[in-house]
Amino acid sequence: MVFAAPNEALARAEELLGADPAPLHASIAHQVIGIWQRDFGDTRQALAHLRRARDLAARADSAEREADVLATLGVALVHSGRTREGLAAFERGVARGSGHTRARVLYRRAYVWWVLGRHREALEDVRRAIPVLRQADDVIWTARALTLRATVHLALGAVERADADFTEAEALWDTTGQEHDKADAVESRGLAAFRSGDVPTALRLLDEAEERYAKLGTPTFMLTIRRCEVLMAAGLATEALAEADGAIAALDGIGGQSTRKAELLLVAARAARLAGEAQTALARAAVAVRLFAGQRRTWYETHARLVLIEARVATGHGSGRLVADAAAVAERLAAFGAPAAPEASLLAGRIALGLGWTADAERHLAVAARSRHGGPPLARMTGWAAQALRARAAGSARGVLEACRRGLDVLDDHLMTLGASELRARATAQGAELAALAQRASLVSGGPRRLLVWSERWRATVLTAPPTRPPADPVLLSAMTAFRELAARADDARTGGGRPVPALEREQRRLEREIRSRTLHMRGEAPGDGDRFDVARLLDRLGDDVRLVELAVLDGRVHVLLCGQGRVRRFEAGLLAEAEREAEHVQAGLRRLAHPGAEARLPLVEAAGARLQELLLGPAAAHLGTGPVVVVPPGRLHRVPWALLPALRERVLSVSPSASSWLRAKETAPPPGGRQVLVRGPGLASGGAEVPELAGRYGAPEGGRAYPPSAAGGYGAPGGAEEADAGRARGSRRTGARPGATAPDGGRTRGPQAGGPGDTAVGPPDGPAPGRRPTLLEADDARVPRVLRELDGAALAHIAAHGTFRADSPLFSSLRMADGPLIVHDFERLDRSPYRIILSCCDTARFASVGADELLGLVTALLPLGTAGVVACSAPVNDAAVVPLMLALHKGLDAGLSLAEALRDARAALPGDAVHQATGWAFSAFGAA
Repeated sequence: MVFAAPNEALARAEELLGADPAPLHASIAHQVIGIWQRDFGDTRQALAHLRRARDLAARADSAEREADVLATLGVALVHSGRTREGLAAFERGVARGSGHTRARVLYRRAYVWWVLGRHREALEDVRRAIPVLRQADDVIWTARALTLRATVHLALGAVERADADFTEAEALWDTTGQEHDKADAVESRGLAAFRSGDVPTALRLLDEAEERYAKLGTPTFMLTIRRCEVLMAAGLATEALAEADGAIAALDGIGGQSTRKAELLLVAARAARLAGEAQTALARAAVAVRLFAGQRRTWYETHARLVLIEARVATGHGSGRLVADAAAVAERLAAFGAPAAPEASLLAGRIALGLGWTADAERHLAVAARSRHGGPPLARMTGWAAQALRARAAGSARGVLEACRRGLDVLDDHLMTLGASELRARATAQGAELAALAQRASLVSGGPRRLLVWSERWRATVLTAPPTRPPADPVLLSAMTAFRELAARADDARTGGGRPVPALEREQRRLEREIRSRTLHMRGEAPGDGDRFDVARLLDRLGDDVRLVELAVLDGRVHVLLCGQGRVRRFEAGLLAEAEREAEHVQAGLRRLAHPGAEARLPLVEAAGARLQELLLGPAAAHLGTGPVVVVPPGRLHRVPWALLPALRERVLSVSPSASSWLRAKETAPPPGGRQVLVRGPGLASGGAEVPELAGRYGAPEGGRAYPPSAAGGYGAPGGAEEADAGRARGSRRTGARPGATAPDGGRTRGPQAGGPGDTAVGPPDGPAPGRRPTLLEADDARVPRVLRELDGAALAHIAAHGTFRADSPLFSSLRMADGPLIVHDFERLDRSPYRIILSCCDTARFASVGADELLGLVTALLPLGTAGVVACSAPVNDAAVVPLMLALHKGLDAGLSLAEALRDARAALPGDAVHQATGWAFSAFGAA
């Protein structure tokens, strides 16, 4: 019972001891309490109870009982770090037991061998145990032994053998009531899925196992270790570090197993290194090495030394001693049969190359390169990285590019197995080194065209295919509905001058974790080879007038690739770090200018724009011609207000995450019918004044609803299923706004009559035209399910709502609707997002830069879903100044202009004061519509 119902088993064992039992029965009770304390509590208490159980078994003169207790004691001793004593206990247990009992002792010793990383000894003991357990028809222990053997196979990279054992063990568990072991089987299948490269399935199974353990009250330290490994492979290293550190604190709090602490420290060190926290990685790895050494766990100690060396290299160290250390680690890992051996050889070769030791580097890299032809995707990428470094050392640019191409193809295939756009974006970090190597080789030998191809090869790759549509999961949909409701209640508490109830916030965070977790479970649908970038096609679409400026960053310096007039030219600009600092200064200036009274800062902001131009465009600014310009910046420059740069200020200007993305937007056809949607969210300081003004301008009489409901559902139509409901609003808002703002023609903004708006069909200023009757959603109509239904497949959507950017979780960035936040996850449920979208609120053009060169945010979520053009804002802006900008923007669209053309003209139409100028600069046009 101690695994199936641990707390009940503990209570019954204590009750039995209270009845003064015979030594044999008392031995069993103390053993049960010892197992409970070993796995769920304090290992010191566990050892005391197990030693008492051993002594009582000896008094009862039962050799079989004593052998069984010695096996349990051996496991506890090893977990407490007393490896020599633990192995000695097993020796006595094997000698005292016989037949069936000895098989159980051998199984537990095999488990200890696995804990110690001595896999060959583990396989030998479990090989001896399984036939005896089968013969005794011991279903539970046979299933445990098969699960253990599968786990050992996984550690050695034998995934197919592991799958066979897991499958057989699971069939046996189905015949028992051992809920703990059933949960362990689910966890093991998750591990197997991970080792085979299936990250979404691994996350799903590990989450399922965690739910099962929670019902049993079972600690999940081993599960945490495995989950952290999967998170790291998915590019979520920061989350893995937080989980590992939290588990270490919890384990210390209960005086738990020393072995588990060492393993958690190792996984925390790896996560810290991948998250770029080299000093943290050094500290965690050093402690892990000491613990593993004291526990005589050479397998794990060697892995910890590998992370320690990687962390030292990351802090800038490189020496002959480190080359030797990495080579020794690689040799030991290879002797163990550990899959990480090529990684260590790659590290040794990389350090040697840095020192100029080409012969040593070639020797180590050749060993690492062998892994490129087999194994899981990330192992093959290690091999291709080694092959690329070999080619670079040999001076073969062609060899570098071929190896990088093959390695990135492997990663492309891996990314397509991931359904969640967040996972795809973050996992691209695995290819950053290959992309950088290819760009350097292109710069040296291939000219600007080749550099453009390789810049595009690894820029905004997540946008090349739409994310997998979230499943119609009732649990997910229910969680999103509940989350939206809670977020709305919390926001009401904040805006009411109070603070939300802590219980609300806790539940909100729990639901957010559940939504995100279920989203990460989605498997991708590989679309095939995809559409490869073609420079000639790009130049043909640009023609003679349009210039596309792609900024590539190599070794910290910005290189400008100027495309147009049938050619690609390269210019060197400034340092990326300096440009990032200047962009932050500009953002701070724009925030100040959103408030009246900061006019004196306008010249400072304009001067900063001139400095940004020098750093980002350099001499290329003089070669832009006179036509439209498309800027393709790297992810780290997404905060730049490009319209502020002097050379771009008066131009038709658009921004795109990649040249490929711009091409797709350019070639995207608008949907038939030209359906338009106007949405006004609650709580705006200006009341979203431009929305009723637009409705009135297009032909609706002031204060009324003159046109019938739209075919999409009509006024008063039920909201439908609460699909895709989730989000979190934090009250980010525009500043200094006032209701009834003055329109450019001097008139006042107009609102609907009392009682709420309907779907008002409107047309251009000279009267409504068929197919040009927008749906107006405001007040209670502006609820997320209704808004999503109307947005799906629209030609144009204008949304005035509070925008909130979530740097901690970008896909929970939101627009506030009547019933709560409309989040990025909601948009991903659309069959086709609107062809054009205007977002007249703050922070909608903010992104999180993740992975190799990816952006996560509202705009980048829309572009793969059918949206060809977006107007959005990257800074807090003034409400009153937004209204005339938006009205002027729509005037240009009515005249047949593109978003970029209309935005240029709208900026020019604004008054010349600082507030209006800053507002115009804060908005950008994305895409090509």
